[in-house]
Amino acid sequence: MVDAAPWWAVVTAPVLLAAFALCAIGYDAVLAAREAARPIRMTTPARPLLEVPRLLVSQPRRLPAPDALLWRTGVITVPVAAVLSTAVIPFGHVVVADLPVGVVWFNTMEVLTWAGLWMAGWGPNAVFSLVGGYRYVAQGLAYELPLMFALMTPAIRAQSLRVGDIAAAQSQVWFAVWMPVAFVVYLAGVLAFSFLGPFSYPVGQDIAGGLLGEASGVDRLLLSAGRWLLLAAGSAMAVPLFLGGGAGPVLPAWTWSAIKTLAVLALLVWVRRRLPVIRADRYVELAWVVLIPLTVLQALVPALVVLGGGQ
Repeated sequence: MVDAAPWWAVVTAPVLLAAFALCAIGYDAVLAAREAARPIRMTTPARPLLEVPRLLVSQPRRLPAPDALLWRTGVITVPVAAVLSTAVIPFGHVVVADLPVGVVWFNTMEVLTWAGLWMAGWGPNAVFSLVGGYRYVAQGLAYELPLMFALMTPAIRAQSLRVGDIAAAQSQVWFAVWMPVAFVVYLAGVLAFSFLGPFSYPVGQDIAGGLLGEASGVDRLLLSAGRWLLLAAGSAMAVPLFLGGGAGPVLPAWTWSAIKTLAVLALLVWVRRRLPVIRADRYVELAWVVLIPLTVLQALVPALVVLGGGQ
């Protein structure tokens, strides 16, 4: 059961999302230092943030005949979509917008990043950024259908698209326990729409940074921040969908939501440094031949339980 959000939740939700993203960035910096055999100090997690002041004062890169409006719109869309996606995610027992189609809203905001990143790739009027934009679209064609089935699976069992209802339906057992395929595919989808780790193909070094290649100054900062905000939003959504929401012993519901979100974030950041980058064409083959049949079968399980009158 979730409560209507107080007015301050509208401001708190983006701040909380940014805090989770900063935690992920800090943990990633620690892992990077460990891999490079550098000493880990108290300042290590804050090391990536030293780039922020430089980007804020950097001059934007000027290219011949760019579509500046399209470019800027695409850049802004990525972090904005990440923030808007949190509107339907319960934190403890509080949610900003308890929409009856919350799962659809979250998926819509994620798909909105397709348009934003394609515009960010097209707008500069540069070859490599355009290639990066098309790579993201190709990657999206691979991950989106498995992700949609993964999102549908807990909704089918809860017989509701309201995110709070899905969390409440896990009073006996977390959906991650008896929907493991959907859970794993969902986590892969989070990495994919954040274009991080094995799904960083759109910003590959072989195309000089791709989507990020022509971005500089505030544009680069917004795109980079958008990636981590999307990762944090996807991790937060995993909690009510598969990990029982804020349910837990002793501690308040909001504390359990935070703990579970941080745990998912830590797992995804760790995985991003352990798996190689997957080419979009290879992932399309994997998704259409393996993941889609598996997620359809996984969605069939709760559907049969519901049809059979199971509780």
